[in-house]
Amino acid sequence: MASNITSFIKNVQDIMRYDAGVNGDAQRIEQLSWLLFLKVYDIREEAWEIDDDDYESIIPEKYQWRNWAMDSQDGKALTGAEIIQFVDNNLIPTLANLPINENTPVRQAIIPEIFSDVNNYMKDGVQLRKLINRVNALDLTDDNTTHDFNNIYETILKDLQSQRSSGEFYTPRALTDFISEQIKPKLGESIADLACGTGGFLISALKILSPQVENVEDQKKYIKSVHGIEKKAFPYLLAITNLLLHGIDEPDIIHGNSLTKNINEYTEEEKFDVIMMNPPFGGVEQESVQNNFPQDLKSSETADLFMVLIMSRLKHDGRAGVILPDGFLFSTDGAKQKIKRKLLEEFNLHTIVRLPNDVFQPYTGIHTNILFFDKSKPTDDVWFYRMDMPNGYKHFSKTHPIELKHFEKLTLWMNNPKEIKVDDNHKAIKVSKKDIEKNDYSLDFAGFSEKEVKILSPEEEMNQFEEANNDLSQKIAQQLENIKKELGDIK
Repeated sequence: MASNITSFIKNVQDIMRYDAGVNGDAQRIEQLSWLLFLKVYDIREEAWEIDDDDYESIIPEKYQWRNWAMDSQDGKALTGAEIIQFVDNNLIPTLANLPINENTPVRQAIIPEIFSDVNNYMKDGVQLRKLINRVNALDLTDDNTTHDFNNIYETILKDLQSQRSSGEFYTPRALTDFISEQIKPKLGESIADLACGTGGFLISALKILSPQVENVEDQKKYIKSVHGIEKKAFPYLLAITNLLLHGIDEPDIIHGNSLTKNINEYTEEEKFDVIMMNPPFGGVEQESVQNNFPQDLKSSETADLFMVLIMSRLKHDGRAGVILPDGFLFSTDGAKQKIKRKLLEEFNLHTIVRLPNDVFQPYTGIHTNILFFDKSKPTDDVWFYRMDMPNGYKHFSKTHPIELKHFEKLTLWMNNPKEIKVDDNHKAIKVSKKDIEKNDYSLDFAGFSEKEVKILSPEEEMNQFEEANNDLSQKIAQQLENIKKELGDIK
């Protein structure tokens, strides 16, 4: 199955490379994603029509996927200039401007929300018809729907990561699964990611919740369990699509910025039992956003503000798993120190896991950590655990990413934490709150040895070189495309 999915992705990207209107992988991926969304939404609508005799689509009949995208090979399917004109002048504007109000169900209101930011980059109608036919050939209706789509989805995300903006990248699925397994969400709890991206943490939570569903009432709790907020249009589209494929027919994903509301205005109903997330790193927020936070906790750095927001929106006895960079943990200056003091005084920060330095490679080498805490009591002690690279790995890469099996030793340790020393360095250590205070709230414990080097096999070295060479070739091709486009504009 994996090879079929890889073949599908390569095939559709090759189709789009023949279209001069599509410039680079980011646009190719976006083009594919909104077409996949329409196909997935049509599948869900067919199910809703069966379950509810009174169901009426918000999409006018002419613009439903089943009525314009299908090709019966009878020569009547839209193609060439006709399909370009239909998509650009009719389909996208119609979907973007569908009338909605406060009574419109979420599953229908998401259509204009999504299509207000959708672009058709393709200019060659013959290639667009080929792409639509290839998407239509996907069978997403059987029992393997979720599995199949997730393979496509994961491949899309791997390509998408190379198109990341500053401070933004997508969390490896093994990491979201591990954190979910440690947090152990329960059916009936509210679970949130306040910068959910494409929904990785929410999907990992649903995997934990799904086996807990035993009856109709459980199913109602399941479909209302996850909540997300995403600022950017494209990840928002992918998150909605992914949740629809996981049976969440009313996806509670808000298209907006979590940081634009004053944190003192949140009510108890707007707080969550579980928050799992990987806040954007390195971003800088404007003064207007900073003013939504208390003066002593105000910071221009996005990750700092998200930590304050998480603490503000966690219910009593709520649990959190948050990925943060070394800069937050080790700094003893300004807002970071005050935020950490608040965390220790008002929350139980029980475990910090130092992740291997290149978990997010090859997309970023930023050093990251997982903070596990809850709102049950103030912190007494914090366990620190250093997760080393697996044997035989020098670093993770596109072809050798981090996998859930790499967390097995850590999982065993978390079930029975104890002090561990390796070559006179602490791999795991318990540190008291008082000692952290004496350290000016720097959380620099169980660090990595600078001597640690793992040797790759010749085959892995060759794969690593090939990846680097392919990445460089892609970047050169992208630059050439940009230059050709600029020259064309000049003419």
